[in-house]
Amino acid sequence: MTLRVTFLGTGGAVPTTARNTSAVFVQREGDRLLFDCGEGTQRQMMRFGTGFAVSHLFVTHTHGDHVLGIPGLLQTWDFNDREDPVAIHTPNGTRGTIENLVTATGAAPSFGVRVHEVGPGDVALDASEYEVRAFETDHRAKSVGYVLVEDDRKGRFDRERAEELGVPVGPKFSQLHRGEPVELADGTVVDPEQVVGDPRPGRRLVYTGDTRPTGATVEASEDADLLIHDATFADDRRERAGQTGHATARQAAELANRAGAKRLALHHVSSRYAGEERVLESEAREVFDGEAFLPDDGDETDVAYPDE
Repeated sequence: MTLRVTFLGTGGAVPTTARNTSAVFVQREGDRLLFDCGEGTQRQMMRFGTGFAVSHLFVTHTHGDHVLGIPGLLQTWDFNDREDPVAIHTPNGTRGTIENLVTATGAAPSFGVRVHEVGPGDVALDASEYEVRAFETDHRAKSVGYVLVEDDRKGRFDRERAEELGVPVGPKFSQLHRGEPVELADGTVVDPEQVVGDPRPGRRLVYTGDTRPTGATVEASEDADLLIHDATFADDRRERAGQTGHATARQAAELANRAGAKRLALHHVSSRYAGEERVLESEAREVFDGEAFLPDDGDETDVAYPDE
């Protein structure tokens, strides 16, 4: 089951020639989700081949570097005769700002656009086999982060044990894996618990948007398979990060350790580090117990299951 992240924009408020403003594209099997939509996001989608078939857009806050790509993307969808509706999820109290962006060109799109406000703890998207929830962040605006959490998967089927118990190869295997007992030819009943292991956890993907380090992020990121965290500054600007509602790469790594996250992607890199961004990656790697990396625009990464 595919869970793939494409980093469309990894830069901070001011784009550079190498890093666009914030946008993260997530493909979860057939579903395509977009987290933030900075200016130029639609061109990044073309450059990096994600396609435009996004059904849900999750906005962390309404600063320009996270939302100014919305009017252009909506207009392009209109030009392409889109018919499917799109849902835009945005923090409580920001609906009006998003609705103004939706009609920024003077007319509403020809397809449906639903603007949905969310607060910490709200389920923004309740989909088959997973959900996307909002959690509290700490920025200089009304803001939330988002966590994609998959349902538990079925336990592993022990084929060898099933055959030992006399279960014939075929449909009865599937019945047992679905949780249904089966009766053998001699009248013996085999229960699923005899041949199916404990449920296995799904994956957890966290995107913070812009934020200072918070306990709410630690909670949302517990055992995360991938945490995408604000890392705007190097640690010598920790005070500046706090003043502006951001985090340093080292702070992001410290938080990832507290949460027990497996992988950490550094995001929202200030333009002051243009050409020298690897200092942020080095600082995070000095601290983080898992894999810390600084993606470039266009980089992709697959999120693995916890037991893989």
